[in-house]
Amino acid sequence: MYLYVAGAFVLYFLYRWARELPRVSDKAAKHVYVTGCDSGFGNMLACHLDTLGFSVVAGCFTEKGEEELRKRCSGRMTTAHLDVRSHDSIAKVAAMIKEKVGERGLWAVVNNAGVATPAAPWDWLSFEDYRGMMEVNMDGVVAVTLSVLPLIKRARGRVVNVASVFGRISPTGGAYCISKYGVSAIEPGFFRTLVTASEAHRQSIRTLWEKMPQEVRDDYGHDYLEKMEPVLKSMTKVSDGDLMKVVHCMEHAVAAVTPRKRYSAGWDAKLLWLPLSYMPSCVADCLLLAAAIRPARAVN
Repeated sequence: MYLYVAGAFVLYFLYRWARELPRVSDKAAKHVYVTGCDSGFGNMLACHLDTLGFSVVAGCFTEKGEEELRKRCSGRMTTAHLDVRSHDSIAKVAAMIKEKVGERGLWAVVNNAGVATPAAPWDWLSFEDYRGMMEVNMDGVVAVTLSVLPLIKRARGRVVNVASVFGRISPTGGAYCISKYGVSAIEPGFFRTLVTASEAHRQSIRTLWEKMPQEVRDDYGHDYLEKMEPVLKSMTKVSDGDLMKVVHCMEHAVAAVTPRKRYSAGWDAKLLWLPLSYMPSCVADCLLLAAAIRPARAVN
């Protein structure tokens, strides 16, 4: 009986492997629009797709990001200033893409732009903190997609969203997990990018701590920041430095004839966060609370 089950699993994975192997043809005629290309996954994907022969339109927030991509990539690469919080910026890039692709349409849009700070307990944050993150991580995805959706339909192309495994489970407060629950496709775990940079999170936490009311500080205790320090340091240590694990998932979603509906990148995502997300809420909550830093006035 067990051999039949094991055999069925082996046959299924062999079938899936063979089905997902073929890649699309005529790559040079296919345009791919990638957001958030200044650094990290977006930057590496833009260069990787260019190397594979795709015509890439890379949206960058800074001029420096645009210049570096133009230096590193072929003449097929087109860069553009893009602020996903600005409807005018989004519309300007969409108009440029429409003129460039013509009747062929746009093969794919990869919504990669995102931010991870400020990330802190709920009562440390203001409404503006929540809105700022949602504007980039959620509203920006919708706005960019809608701006080029007619072009994607024309090419019978695809939309690829880069989310997070924290769109499956919420181990922290703030708007980050909320914004990722609204997006799915590529769901990486911890990787060494600006999103997981310890110093950026440390500075954000200190700024929030200094501006919050004394009453809230008293709830958490005067030594709460000291207790958080080992956690912040561990973010970089536990983060995977091989960003190509995520980039290969993104490339497959763009280039495969039969892409997957969802991709989980990183061993922590596969072996920790995803299994935890499938557990009963009471079990997941107990495990997360056991590892959490408890405030001074926590309710037992």
